[in-house]
Amino acid sequence: MILDERVRADLAGATRFGDVRFMQVVDSTNRVVLDSARAGEPEGLVLATDLQTAGRGRLDRTWEAAAGTSLLVSVLLRPAGLAPGSWYLVTAASALAARDACENVAGVTAEIKWPNDLLIGERKLAGILAEISGGAVVVGMGLNVHSGPPGAAYLDEATGRRTSRTALLVAWLNGLDRLMGDWDAVRERYRAACTTVGRRVRVEQLDGGRLLGRAEGIDDDGRLLVRGPDGVLNLLSVGDVTHLRTEPSG
Repeated sequence: MILDERVRADLAGATRFGDVRFMQVVDSTNRVVLDSARAGEPEGLVLATDLQTAGRGRLDRTWEAAAGTSLLVSVLLRPAGLAPGSWYLVTAASALAARDACENVAGVTAEIKWPNDLLIGERKLAGILAEISGGAVVVGMGLNVHSGPPGAAYLDEATGRRTSRTALLVAWLNGLDRLMGDWDAVRERYRAACTTVGRRVRVEQLDGGRLLGRAEGIDDDGRLLVRGPDGVLNLLSVGDVTHLRTEPSG
């Protein structure tokens, strides 16, 4: 990935992201940026890498990508004026900005699966992980560009040409900067873009339970509303969602 001084200067002049760094190899960009947040680093730190040796995803999963094939990046945000209960909007803004970047740079329209995965069809293109420390939110993203894990989607396959990771990063940061603070618009855009709504779903819950039903909406706290076969509307804050192609058998 090429992050020359012109790229850095353009971002610093136009956005809140005034400190854009690159490391060839790192254990986890989120871990490094979280440490910086705890040390009092101001908003706007960005760390990108070619290779993570201990990348992390949602629900304690690992994120695997061959060196130089994906956009692997974390940002430090301090969302002033946003109540902690609404900080899910930061990850929603990150997902929307990633979707916009894929469309603007690669011409690919990705879908958002609740809470913040990007899909092409039913194949995963990108994942977003947000971690909180004090008044800071660290958002990490892994976006498959030149290749992906088995079964995953990646942009070069979707477009038939090579996509610039640098251009994607710049587009994502510019888009995220514009969305930060415009929370009513983020909430409405996210609801409209999340293709989980209206789908039959299976949700694997953290307690080991499983819920089958139809996703009917997303409430103001970012919870997925799933109506089960018993007619009860369930409010889900976390869980592993699978979109179902057919009506479940039970």
